[in-house]
Amino acid sequence: MFRRALVAAAGLGVTIALTLTPGSAIASPVTAETPDPAASKSISKSAQEKTKDYWTSSRMKSAKDGSLLVRSRSEVKSGDKVAKGEPTVVKGTASQAKKPKPITQAFGGGLYNGGGKVVQTTGKVFFTLAGTDYVCSGSSTVAANNSLVQTAGHCLNEGPGSFASNFTFVPAYDSGSAPYGQFAATTLFTSNQWANQGDLDYDIGYAVVGTAGGSTLTGAVGAQGVGFNLARNATMYSFGYPAAAPYDGSSLAWCNGPVAADTYGGSSDQGMVCNMTGGSSGGPWFINYSEASGIGTLNSLNSFKYNGGPVSNQMFGPYFGSVIQGVYNEAQG
Repeated sequence: MFRRALVAAAGLGVTIALTLTPGSAIASPVTAETPDPAASKSISKSAQEKTKDYWTSSRMKSAKDGSLLVRSRSEVKSGDKVAKGEPTVVKGTASQAKKPKPITQAFGGGLYNGGGKVVQTTGKVFFTLAGTDYVCSGSSTVAANNSLVQTAGHCLNEGPGSFASNFTFVPAYDSGSAPYGQFAATTLFTSNQWANQGDLDYDIGYAVVGTAGGSTLTGAVGAQGVGFNLARNATMYSFGYPAAAPYDGSSLAWCNGPVAADTYGGSSDQGMVCNMTGGSSGGPWFINYSEASGIGTLNSLNSFKYNGGPVSNQMFGPYFGSVIQGVYNEAQG
């Protein structure tokens, strides 16, 4: 039995696009139930400047598809049960104009042709691991530092292994364009469970990023809210930039529908029917999402698919329990 993490190998660069209306909301630290401390890496000013120069538009457009972290069940450990603390929601920098409409029929995936804040807050992540360039997806996330990107742990750490270099986030990426510029990482965070064991139950990554054009990430594109320890088996919306066929990584894609426990592989993750492919890793999952406003509450992310089997058409994402909440608390400042 195999699980495939959804990173796309790039001949050159990777970017992320995220956006919400600019706001000044500050996320206060939220209580987490005895989480393990996060693993992190600080990035020097000189390295940040080199990152911005490294990811040229031509490199971003030339990014090639690939896969990373294809490991057997025996090689990737999974926790018995993800710890859960008090239900908590940190609101984003924009509020929904209307209550979300209930989903009447699941949507298994396609290019996103709608509007709303999700177009700005979702983006591409570019980074280098072990000398190879890769592409993932990510989301601008509410934080006290106004500069936080949520993505998958495997999009910034080998799990187990080293942290990435050349990590940058490009909000609202569209066919090679970077309308808000690049936001190079200043610090990378993941869970100790991912950094030390490669445990996909804790496949979470947060990147604190610097400014672009004199603006913080939240100031430029806004930030989506985030929730922890919430009820399972909800209805969710997933977004990302899949780069492998039938997609090409140039545009935002989405899926939506009910999520359910992983009864096939026995992880603590949840899955939804979704045809997104490599490159969509780290893309946001929302609960209470409004198609009209493009605003929701981050509550998981695109993490992995199984190679073959009865659930090969499903995307799986980690449950946001108290450990991931603790990583968020450290990363958000």
